[in-house]
Amino acid sequence: MISRRKSLQTIASGFGAAFGASMLPDISQAASTASGGPKRVIFFMQNQGMDPATCIPAGMKTGGSLAKAVLPEPIKALEPFKEQMHIIAGLHGKHTSPSHSAFFGALGGYRGSDGVAPSASTIDYELSKALPETLLPHLCVGMDSIENMKAKPTVANLSARGAGSPIFMHSNPNHLYQMLYGGISQGDIRNQHEAKSSMYDRIEQMAATEGKTLPSGDKQRFGEFVQGFNDMNGLRERLSKVSDHLKNFAPTVDDAYTNPEFETDWHDRILDLGISALKSGTTSVLTIGSGRGEIFGAWKGLGIEQQGHNLGHMKQPDNPIWVKIRQYNSRMLVKLMEELESVPEGSGTMMDNTLIVYTSNNANAQHTNGANWPVVLLGNCGGAFKTGQFTQLDGTRPINALYNSILRTTGVEADRFNMSDQMAAKFDSGTGPLKEILA
Repeated sequence: MISRRKSLQTIASGFGAAFGASMLPDISQAASTASGGPKRVIFFMQNQGMDPATCIPAGMKTGGSLAKAVLPEPIKALEPFKEQMHIIAGLHGKHTSPSHSAFFGALGGYRGSDGVAPSASTIDYELSKALPETLLPHLCVGMDSIENMKAKPTVANLSARGAGSPIFMHSNPNHLYQMLYGGISQGDIRNQHEAKSSMYDRIEQMAATEGKTLPSGDKQRFGEFVQGFNDMNGLRERLSKVSDHLKNFAPTVDDAYTNPEFETDWHDRILDLGISALKSGTTSVLTIGSGRGEIFGAWKGLGIEQQGHNLGHMKQPDNPIWVKIRQYNSRMLVKLMEELESVPEGSGTMMDNTLIVYTSNNANAQHTNGANWPVVLLGNCGGAFKTGQFTQLDGTRPINALYNSILRTTGVEADRFNMSDQMAAKFDSGTGPLKEILA
């Protein structure tokens, strides 16, 4: 019997011969052996902050092994994965001004605020450039109330490709499914996909023509709009060329796509689509925004009637509402890990070459100065990170140092990430990566 790993390698080599390496940049890379650096990175951003007591085992103050530690109830589902876990406390994001949310600053390591455009690229986008090229370099998905996801199926709060260049996150699983798999579907989904493709082509052509007459300042902003349609149209064309491969990974469409009872029905489908994009090799960087990088968010499917801003005014430790929310997100992390562990890769599995970064877009609480920004790492990217332990830092190194550490493992050498020497003199006691977390 041919193994799944061997099947993927055979598919990849066949595509490479048929289309050339540039046409299918990373399907073959996804099935290659580990080379010591991360092959894929996932960011899971919980909104409203992450109180340290909800992720640090009781009694652990100075760091140490997690082997005999008991995980707090909110992340109890991750107990079987303690050997693959690294809990970090004592990073800070004071310079990001994270009260309510740091928005783009959470992944950018710079000052962020509601309605403020990104001032630089974010770490997820930088990783998408550093890792082997894929059909879709970076996928960002967001989860919110069903009303918000329907009214605004795409928003931009967390990721950016540069100053003034946000990356939109997808929140309607029907739209995301059409984008990824519409070209290989049948019936209504296929018809809608083709209709949208034709419409996007026309809009791109019209927008490019109209934009030439705008003033220079507006022309730049309009150019971003046109580029978005250009990227979308280009992606559709690239995906259509590997349709036979994608058929192996497309999730089954059920009634929850078109007729969800609760917002969590859509949350679950969005997660499935993100997992499918990773397993197919379509992307190697996935960002998940629980609450879409804002102060909103709803989990009525868990029996929680409260939603949005009010949740942030509730203390998280031992709060049954927040325990339910965090347990739900922990189960999502478990599903991510189990799905990636199910796919052979090299001498191990896809999870062996993956790093999951579980944290918040808002440090430790909704109203915070960012002095403590807890992070949970899952996986070690082929041995690049220490696992099975808790590390307590002294609060003098910023989240930028964590992002620099992750970027370093992809071969990008830099002393800092998105932090000038002047800023570092005030907000960073060190330079380079966090030696405490690297293997």
